[in-house]
Order: sequence, then C-alpha cells, then structure tokens
Amino acid sequence: MATQSLEALHVTGVRYRGSRPAQGDERALDAYTRANVYRRAQVPAAYGEVAFPEHLRGAAEPDNLGLIGGAIADTIAAACRAGTGAVLTGGDCTHSTGMLGGLQAAHGPAARIGLAWFDAHGDCNTPRTTRSGMLGGMPVAVCAGLAHPGWRARSRILAPLPTDRILMVDVRNLDPEEERLIRATDITIAAAASGFPGADLASSVADLAARCDLIYLHIDSDILDASLVPNHGTREPNGPSMAQVQSAIDTVMATGKVAALAVVSVYGEGEGSAVSVASGIELIGGALQSWRRYGLPAW
Repeated sequence: MATQSLEALHVTGVRYRGSRPAQGDERALDAYTRANVYRRAQVPAAYGEVAFPEHLRGAAEPDNLGLIGGAIADTIAAACRAGTGAVLTGGDCTHSTGMLGGLQAAHGPAARIGLAWFDAHGDCNTPRTTRSGMLGGMPVAVCAGLAHPGWRARSRILAPLPTDRILMVDVRNLDPEEERLIRATDITIAAAASGFPGADLASSVADLAARCDLIYLHIDSDILDASLVPNHGTREPNGPSMAQVQSAIDTVMATGKVAALAVVSVYGEGEGSAVSVASGIELIGGALQSWRRYGLPAW
C-alpha cells in the first residue's frame, strides 16, 4: 500500500477529573502544550479532549470503559476520515479499545488493522486469568475478543482483532496465566532492543506490516525503565532506555502503515512527575518526528 505525507494531526486528550488520580492529564496534557511538542513536529495539529465524567465511574465498570471508548472512537474515526494522523494522549491503556473502534468505524470492520503494543505488560488478561482483577490489565484481550464483549461493543469494535495482527514489544512482566494465554495465540512478543528477551524487532515489525493495511501504535510509558517514569503506578525495572524505545518506535513508523498513535499513562502528579512528564514529552515528540518522516498509509 502506498503512503501519503503526514499533513495534519488530530490530537485527542483524555482528561480525568475529580478524585481519580491524573494519569497523564490534569498536568501532563498541559505540559505537552507548554512544551510545544506538537508545534515542534512541524505538522498542523487540531486539539480536543474527551473528559471522563464522574457518572461513568464505579458500579458500571467495565461498561463505563466502553462508553469512554466509544467517545474516543468517534473522535479517532473523524480524524481518520479527514485524512489526518489520529493521536491520543493522556488516559491509560483501557482507551486502546476506543482507538481500535475508531479505526474500524473509519475504515470498516474488514480492514486489516494491526496493533503494535509497546508496554512493560501484556494487558491481555481475562477475568479467568487475572490475579488482581485490574481492568487495566485486560484491554488487549478485549480487542481480541477474549473478554468483556460489552466493553468491546461500546467501544465501537465491530470485529475482534485477530491475534496474528498483534505485536507486543517488551512486555517484560507478564502474569503466568496471562503468558500462557498469549503463548496459546498467534501474538508475537518482540524485544524492544538488542539484549532484551523476545523475537527480533525488525523482522517482527516487517511480518506485522505484511499482514496489515493499517497499524495502531500504542505506547504505555512504562515500557521505559522505571528510572524514567518514577511515579508510574506500574513502573518496572530493567527496561529499555529512551533511545532504545525511540529506535523501536521508528522501526514501526518506517513501515508507513501507522494510522493512529497513543501515548498513555504519563503520570502528571506526585513525586517524580517532572521526570515522567519529560519522558512523555520526549516519547510524543520523537514519535511525531518519525511519523512525519515516513507518512501515513494512503487509504
């Protein structure tokens, strides 16, 4: 498939309000703007936000995640239909269902969409495999049709994502039951950089690109070593450096098939937040520079 230049961005920020901890929004979203991260990418960017209202929380879980996913899907679909690069910042990994739903809404449920999942965790648990019950550990399973059909449907996902179109990068901390589930599917786990466990990144990305027309690149900041995201709620030691993650991002962008990008879970409050937010700014800025070099898939 041919590529087209990245002429414009539509950035959707997910802003938490109320008592819930601000995972990348109340302060981090504003920090991105102050740092001119989008302007420095030299691509015109329109910016909007999806709030997480209080009435969607609590007893309605996980249906509320589907509702916020649906709101995200609407903004992503509109961006894709307009031919712009669709970006999500803020929020957390549960919003990946809305990103997939938006791509399907724009391009149709039969579109060959791939997922490049950059994370220290697989987030592929189901209610039967999870040890914590944490819904944030389940969105990949939801996207793949393995759990929570209501959450998936409300996120506008019309067709589950085939597991041979899922590439996990790093995922250095997997629950044992979750790992068994992943290994029983066609998901590929690739190393973020040389010296880390997993399949070769370049060949894994090439294989994913060959299977797909479009790729959604999802980046949880905890893929970075814990020292670079010191206040992240699920930070993990012994991870890749910023340079290694940026190189891995560039490898995915070089396919020319990235249609949507998310950088999530950058904690904007608490001790260590300045370091984490700086890492978020660098992740976004580097990803946008790569995207500008390689362009969008011409759909």
